[in-house]
Amino acid sequence: MKYYLFLLTILITFLQGCNEASEIKTKPNILFIMSDDHAYQAISAYDDKLIQTPNIDRIAKEGMLFNNACVTNSICAPSRAVILTGKHSHINGKIDNKSKFDDSQITFPQLFQKAGYQTAMFGKLHFGNNPKGFDDFLILPGQGNYINPKFLGKEKDTIIKGYVTDIITDLTLNWFKNKRDASKPFLMMYLHKAPHRPWWPSTDKFAEFYGKEFPEPETLFDDYSGMGKAAKSAEMNILNHMQYMHDSKVYPSTIEKMDKVEPQIEYMRENGTIERPTPQRFYNPYGRADAEQKEKYDVVLNKISEDFKSNWPKMNDEEKMKWKYQRYMQDYLATISSVDDNVGRVLDYLEESGLDKNTIVVYTSDQGFYLGEHGWFDKRFIYNESFKTPLMIKWPNVINAGTTNKEMVQNLDFAQTFLEAAMIDIPNDMQGESLIPLLKGNSDEWTRDAVYYHYYEYPSVHMAKRHYGIVNKEFKLVHFYYDIDEWELYDRLNDPNEANNVYNNPDYKDVVEKLTQELKEMRIKYKDSEELDKSFIY
Repeated sequence: MKYYLFLLTILITFLQGCNEASEIKTKPNILFIMSDDHAYQAISAYDDKLIQTPNIDRIAKEGMLFNNACVTNSICAPSRAVILTGKHSHINGKIDNKSKFDDSQITFPQLFQKAGYQTAMFGKLHFGNNPKGFDDFLILPGQGNYINPKFLGKEKDTIIKGYVTDIITDLTLNWFKNKRDASKPFLMMYLHKAPHRPWWPSTDKFAEFYGKEFPEPETLFDDYSGMGKAAKSAEMNILNHMQYMHDSKVYPSTIEKMDKVEPQIEYMRENGTIERPTPQRFYNPYGRADAEQKEKYDVVLNKISEDFKSNWPKMNDEEKMKWKYQRYMQDYLATISSVDDNVGRVLDYLEESGLDKNTIVVYTSDQGFYLGEHGWFDKRFIYNESFKTPLMIKWPNVINAGTTNKEMVQNLDFAQTFLEAAMIDIPNDMQGESLIPLLKGNSDEWTRDAVYYHYYEYPSVHMAKRHYGIVNKEFKLVHFYYDIDEWELYDRLNDPNEANNVYNNPDYKDVVEKLTQELKEMRIKYKDSEELDKSFIY
C-alpha cells in the first residue's frame, strides 16, 4: 500500500510539474519599447505629414492603435515611475524630476521576476542606478548621452563607442541571442533616449535630414489670446526660448563673432534669477565625439553656422521663428528615423526567431511633445500634444490586426495590463485598469470615460504652472494653482487646437458644473487632495 501511495505521489508531482511547465510556455513574453518625448504627431500611423515610420507602424498594423492614450503627469521621470508602480505621482511620491523615487515600492518587473520571468532592461530609465526586478540591465545615467554614451550595469559600468540608439538596440539583440533562457518567458524593457532634447542625430541622419523642409503647425504663431496666464508665461517658445547653440547647433564661436544675436535667450530660474545659455551646452554632447565622428558632424555643423551668420541678422521675427522651427524638426525627426530603423531590427529578429508568435509588443513614449504647436517645444501641459502619448500593442491571436481604439487609457494602466496578461496577481494598491478587455475587443467591459492628470514641477525649467484636471473624449477641465487660481475648459471636438478657453462661456455652464463635480469625485477616488497639493510645494 505504501508503495502505491509513493507511486501516486510521484505521479501527482510529475503532473503538477508538467502543468507548471506548460503554463510557463503559454505565458506571453513582453517586449516593452519606450522612446523619450516621442510626439504622436511624429509617427506616421497617427499622422504622416512630418515623417514616415514604417517599422513602428508595423506594430499598429499587426495590432491595436490607441487614439486617446495619455499620461498622468507629462514629464520624464514621474511618467516612468507611474508606469513601473501603476500608481499616480502623488501616491508613488515621484512628482517631478527632482524628487527622490522610493525604491522600497513594489514595481511590476519585480513581480514578473518573482513569477519566473527572465527580466532585462536596456536604455534610459532616468532615475535610480540599480533598477529592481531585473536579471540584467545596462542603463544610461540620468538623461544619458547620444554620442559614445556611458552605461550603468548590474556588474560594471562601461562607455560604449557609437550612437546611443544603435547601441541600445545592439544590447537588446545581444541579450535575445546570447543571454535569453529559452525555458522561461521574458520581460524586456527596451528604452530609447531619443528623441529627447538636444536631439543629436547620428552622423548619417544629420546629413540626411539637414535642409529638409517640414510643414508648419497651424498654431505656430499662437498669441495665447484665448488661453490663460499659464500658457502666456511658459518658457517654451521656439523663438524666444530655444537655444541657438544647444538646440539649433550653431557653433559657439559663430555666436561669439556676431554682433548681438536677437532675441536674446534667457530663463527665469526657481530662485528668481535670470540664466542665459552657455557654450558648454553645445560642447557637452559634441565634445564626446572622437575626431572621426566630429569630422562627419562638422560637415553639417559648418553649413548651419554659415547659414545662421549670413541670414539671421537680415530676418524679421517671423522668419526667425520659421528658421528655428525647421532646424528643430530636422534634428528631432532625424533622431526618430534612427529609432524607427532600430525598432525594425528588433521586430525582424522576433520574426526570424519565431518569438513574435508569443510576444506582446508595446510601443509608447513617456509622454507627448510639442512640435511647434502653440509655438512651443517640450511637454508638461495637459494640452493635447503633451498629454497624449503614442500607444500601439501587438499580441498575436489575441488582438485583431489593424484595429484602433478610442477609449481614454493611460500609462497608469500598463502595469495591471502586463500582470493580467502574464497571469500574475495584481497588487490592490495599483490605481490603473487593465487594458485586456480592450485588447480582446470587449469594449463593453470598459467602464472608464475620463482620466485624471496632475503636473507639479513649478517653479522650474520652462515655467509650466502647476495644474490638475479631468479629461474625457469631449472636454478638458483644468485648474491651474500655486501662484495663480485659474480654470480652463476646452471643447475637444469643436476646438481641437485647444485655443479657446470656454470656462466662462454661459453656453458651457452645465458642462462646467458636471465636470467640476466629477473632478472632485475623481480626486477622492485617486486619493488626491488640496492638502497633498500643498505638501508637495517646497
